[in-house]
Amino acid sequence: MPKTIAPLPRGHYWATPRAPFPLDGPNGHDEVFPGAHCISDGKWVTFYKDGEEVWACNATYAAAHFDFAAVSRAGASTAD
Repeated sequence: MPKTIAPLPRGHYWATPRAPFPLDGPNGHDEVFPGAHCISDGKWVTFYKDGEEVWACNATYAAAHFDFAAVSRAGASTAD
């Protein structure tokens, strides 16, 4: 039976790409490495560095390929 991955829930997070970290083209992981602030609406996740959007993906892909630590909105580095 295939493993089901739940989408990243709504919130603000610090995202870190999971190891091994393949830099194999435009998969977005290289833009997020070594870590980035992100915002999830439960369906789509947008990643930011220095207040600028660097990449986005669906919330299920994000949950499968990145590790997340919740951050408070007050600690967020970008406005949404």
